[in-house]
Order: sequence, then C-alpha cells, then structure tokens
Amino acid sequence: MAESFDATRRSSPLDGFGLPGRLREVPYLAQIDLRIAPDDRAALNAVASVVGPLPTDPNTFTGGPDGSVLWLGPDEWLLVGPPDGAAALESHLRLALGEAVTGVAIVDVSANRTTLELRGPNARAALESGCSIDLHPRAFGPGHCAQTLLARAGVIIQQLTDEPMYRIFVRPSFAIYVATWLKDALEER
Repeated sequence: MAESFDATRRSSPLDGFGLPGRLREVPYLAQIDLRIAPDDRAALNAVASVVGPLPTDPNTFTGGPDGSVLWLGPDEWLLVGPPDGAAALESHLRLALGEAVTGVAIVDVSANRTTLELRGPNARAALESGCSIDLHPRAFGPGHCAQTLLARAGVIIQQLTDEPMYRIFVRPSFAIYVATWLKDALEER
C-alpha cells in the first residue's frame, strides 16, 4: 500500500541525506533579513534593544551559535536565531521599532536557506578548495562572515570558533549539491 502524503510533516532539504560526522545540517534556523539606513539612530537603537548592537564592520557578526547578527551590507543584516523562532523575533523587532518602522524592512527569510555546520581540522581546507575568499586565520576567523560562491553556489559562510567551526547558509535548491560537494572535499583531505 502506498504511503499517504502528510501535509503537516515538514522536511528539510537534506532529510535522509547521509552526512559525515564533521558535517551536519542545522535546519529551520530563524533568519530575518533586516534593512535599516545606517544613519537612522532611533531605529538602530530600537533593534539593538532586541538583538544587541548591530555589527558595523564589513563581513563580521556578533553573537554565537544560539543567535547572531551577520553584517551583509552597509544597510543590511541577517538575524539568525533558534529554530522556529522567526515569528517571535520579528514581533519583538516590530514592537521595539514602533513608529520607526518607516524606512525599515524586516523580512522572514527562514525558508530561503538551510544551514550546514562544518567543523574539524580539515574544514578550512575543504572550504578553500571551492571558495575564492581568503579563509586563512589572519584574514578570516571567529566573528567573520561573508557572502561568496562555494563550488559555484551562492552561500553565506560564518566562522563560529577557532576549531574551526563554520556555518554555511545555502538555498534549499542547492543544499544537496553543496552537501555532496563538501562530502567529496572532506574525503580528499
């Protein structure tokens, strides 16, 4: 008998995909894209009351694995939180901003990317083999993030720890491709 379709069951792009121990999916992270004019002090302060100060140095982030704010551009940040926490985070932001919402964009993009976590001594070498940015610790270490291409797929790379441990944010349609590419890259190391 054929299995029936369960519309209430949610699945991530990598459900059932075998990942090696150094690579795992962290599905359903809350992801809010935030756009604010960098000179709008009232809006910046309101957002800071919810998530802490926004990073202003290019390609850096604040926070850690449980929640972080990634600098994506002079007026754009990606707020990352616990799985399924986007609605609450968006609500807190809108409440804090009040009337300052004019000129501010808050968009839930949680479904726009899944997240891979890559760790271990060969993680950097594996990423470097398919990425054009300099990931050497003198240029890119904990607290850094970047939008780049990894094996020709658009991703955001975030380095969380010295181990190193990276998070790779990738669109669902490229998740299996990037995961397969990373598996192969790790095997070559």
